[in-house]
Amino acid sequence: MSVTVSMPKLGLTMKTGKVSKWLKAEGDAVKKGEALFEVETDKITNTVEAPEDGILYQIVVPAGATVPVGLVLGVIASPGEAPERLEAGQAGDAPAGGAAKAAARPASPATAATPAAPREIVASPAAKRLARELGVDLATVAGGGPGGRIREEDVTAHHEAASKLPKITPLAAVIAAKAGLDIRTVTGTGERGKITREDVERALHPESAETPAPDAAAATGATAEVTVVPMTGLRRAIADNMAASLAQAAQLTLITEVDATESLAFLATVRAMHQKDPSFRVSVNDILILATSRALTRFPMMNATQVGDDIHIHADVNMGVAVAIEGGLIVPVLRAAHRKSLTRIAREARELAGKARTGSLTADDLAGGTFTISNMSRSPVDFFTPILKPTETGILGVGRVVDKPVVRKGEITIRSMMGLSLTFDHRVIDGAPAGEFLKLLCQYVEQPSLILF
Repeated sequence: MSVTVSMPKLGLTMKTGKVSKWLKAEGDAVKKGEALFEVETDKITNTVEAPEDGILYQIVVPAGATVPVGLVLGVIASPGEAPERLEAGQAGDAPAGGAAKAAARPASPATAATPAAPREIVASPAAKRLARELGVDLATVAGGGPGGRIREEDVTAHHEAASKLPKITPLAAVIAAKAGLDIRTVTGTGERGKITREDVERALHPESAETPAPDAAAATGATAEVTVVPMTGLRRAIADNMAASLAQAAQLTLITEVDATESLAFLATVRAMHQKDPSFRVSVNDILILATSRALTRFPMMNATQVGDDIHIHADVNMGVAVAIEGGLIVPVLRAAHRKSLTRIAREARELAGKARTGSLTADDLAGGTFTISNMSRSPVDFFTPILKPTETGILGVGRVVDKPVVRKGEITIRSMMGLSLTFDHRVIDGAPAGEFLKLLCQYVEQPSLILF
């Protein structure tokens, strides 16, 4: 019995996913639990396993396509079985993305009486092997051998003919087909020259395309080289989220400088106590997570999210910890940070950062944050303006620690000073209570023992 494989729901908020790579080709044998394809969401990539043993009979959605959760991506059939081939766009029986029995199409009265027998595909072993290597669907190849047998040269000819057409995304192909547009006249700007929806729309409506202003190179007749980098994946997600954040929230940033000398001394004491344990690592950022999470319990409006016309005040402090990775920034969430010890915060924050850098975060690791800390202390940055993570009320920006002369008890002395930048949503909380929250946080940093009270 054949089964369909659908786009899985990898997190509570996931609505669509991109098939980034098929790990098997049509005609390959698959085992239950074996890696079948990769799915890319806004910020993470997950490997999806085969739900049953069988043969990958059909790849319905090609690599590179983004489709809704629950849409059928492929069909796994039993050896020797030849079920009806499906068309792209069919929803599976399992919205969560698990395997489902292949959905039967409604038949008209004429076809119901005399169902068409599926075409039997007869191909030489060499043709099958070549088809797998080239990603050619044997059902679309006309056989030139005896009795319609598909030969190796038939696969080669079919592939060469198909290769003359430019690569195009599924959505772009649909738009072009409906408009009767010859895609051979369209220049693709996608990955490896693939034609995108924007390319098709630009070809259909050239009058709406912006005319670039002449530059010096054009004026002199010289050709300036331009590298086009498509904004996709994580970069696109960051761009959309940051633009939405600035458009939807009334953001205001308060900045201050705090004396971190005692926090650094406390950190040195903690490290000395565990110096024989190579697995024990605590950082200034871990102390800040602890201090901020405890301060948020005293100022619950800072630990809130806005949902529509309502403000949701959360009992738990789910601390987002921004992690810089190749190509962008990702914010895994340390849950219930206010109830955890410093050592546990350090261990869990390090584990989340490691998963972020290796691309092994799950969708749930990224969901449910109520406040965020973004630390740029490794850069020569004292203060900056952090942008709120959408729906959250506050984000703390942490600058570098610099030893500088300050006046303390009437005398000039050298202290370790740290820059803090608090951005908050003025729709949810006013400046005075936000300032009081920042004041309490500074007290915790200047005297870490106060965190215990």
